[in-house]
This record gives sequence, C-alpha cells and structure tokens, in this order.
Amino acid sequence: MAMQGRFHFYEGYNMKEVTFPIRVMYELGIETLFVSNASGGMNPDFRIGDLMVIVDHINMFPEHPLHGPNFPTGPRFPDMHETYDKKLIALADEIAKEKGIRLMHGVYLGTQGPTFETPAEYRMFHRMGADAVGMSTVPEIIVAHHCGIKTFGISIITDLGLENNPVEVSHEEVQEAANKAQPLMTEIMREMIRRS
Repeated sequence: MAMQGRFHFYEGYNMKEVTFPIRVMYELGIETLFVSNASGGMNPDFRIGDLMVIVDHINMFPEHPLHGPNFPTGPRFPDMHETYDKKLIALADEIAKEKGIRLMHGVYLGTQGPTFETPAEYRMFHRMGADAVGMSTVPEIIVAHHCGIKTFGISIITDLGLENNPVEVSHEEVQEAANKAQPLMTEIMREMIRRS
C-alpha cells in the first residue's frame, strides 16, 4: 500500500485525522511502514540534498496522537526506546553503501508549522539534539509504533539552518531540492522492500 502525500496538522486536521491512514493500514494487516519527508537540516555535516535516516525523534507537536481513550492496538503508555527499526536501518545502510549513495543518520524533530524555523529556533532545536526539523512524520510514527508496526523513516534535507549561517528558504526551493533527491531515496526503499 502506498500513499501519495499525507494529512498535515498545520492544514487544520486534528491528530486523529492526521494518523487515520495508519489506523487503516493496521486494519489491513500492514506490518512495516516506510515514511519520508522534506526537512531542514541543522547538522553542520549535512548538505542540501542529503538523505538522512531517522534514528530517533523529538515530538514538539502541541497535540499528542495518542491523547484520549487508548486504542486496543497497544498499551496505554507505549515504550519508545526503539521506535525506528534497527534492522531496517542497517539494511538501508548496506544498500546505500553498495550503490554509492551518501546516507546520513540523525534525530528528526517534528513541529506543527506552517512557518519555517527562525534562526533562534534552529539553534534551539539543534542544541536540544535534533539534526533535522519538519512538520510531519512523528504523529504517524507514534501511532504505527503503538500498533506494533515496524517503522523506517528517511528525510530529504532540503534546506539548512546552521547556527552560524542561517539561510532564507522558500517552499519552491524546498520542492526543488526534494525532487532532485527523491530518485535516490526511492532506489534505497525499493531495494529494501525487495530484500525484506
């Protein structure tokens, strides 16, 4: 099953609506979820167009996707220590190495948007331990993890918000960078699916 796009919290959807597709996937028997996003990089080792495998996340959304009555798909207080599947991360690394694709690792911070970050916010998020920031992914991952679905996430670094070199960014520039990197991400994911 593949989705074209997603529901974003900044569009006015609540978290139940944002994560509803994940609930549907669970009911259909999906066992593994691959997610991707465009994000701003804060790690000084990153370059625009890099692919970053998400190894952990920081949830800065003002509404939690598991708020309210507990769905019987998982425990009331799910453990989040290994949210992103280590075997899938290792497989992505192996494939990227074989194909000569530069693949970074990092922590993704999810925030509601829709504004891009200020220089002060980039500094704060990086100092908090984040390598990239975006406006999606975290709610879907939390719900998938709660449902027992294995998760793998990858970010395309479409702009940089480095502490000593903040750069203005437009939505068009983000889309252009994402479009250039997408074939490499697709190549890795397609091969991961083939080998899984």
